[in-house]
Amino acid sequence: MIPGSCSFNIHPFRGKPDLLRKLPGRLRGYQRWIRPSYRIVVLVDRDDQDCHVLKADLEAAAGMASLLTRSQAGVGQWQIANRIVIEELEAWYFGDWVAVRRAYPRVPPNIPRRVSYRDPDAIKGGTWEAFERVMKKHGYFATGLRKVEAAEAIAGHIDPDSNRSVSFGVFQSVLEEATKP
Repeated sequence: MIPGSCSFNIHPFRGKPDLLRKLPGRLRGYQRWIRPSYRIVVLVDRDDQDCHVLKADLEAAAGMASLLTRSQAGVGQWQIANRIVIEELEAWYFGDWVAVRRAYPRVPPNIPRRVSYRDPDAIKGGTWEAFERVMKKHGYFATGLRKVEAAEAIAGHIDPDSNRSVSFGVFQSVLEEATKP
């Protein structure tokens, strides 16, 4: 999704609470040296949190660091874009079931046609739990979903242009905007 001509770094955190606790300080540090061409994209799961409250918290952290957000600037010279995965990253897997099947061929192709999985961003009861149930039923992750392992196995197969998750599409569009020459 990121052109080879662009460089990037990924800074993982130990879960959402760790990210939210450290983000203001991290952004203040970035503000001291960020170049005009640099873009920061913050990506966090919504989980059970109110999306608008979470977005406001992320925007406030950027504001405290005097960084111009995508929400404030619109298309153009923003420095940071805050994006929320609805509900959790596993929703993106349901959005590209072909990628899941390439990594885990025993899962059936018809999963996304089932009523409870048709809208990847509206799966009830937790997307990682739903994903884990499907995977266990078909002989994977008998002792519980290993999230990093699944992400690594699926990521290389995802076709960004065919993913049905709206939150994935919003994330993809901000990456495309950020990497335009």
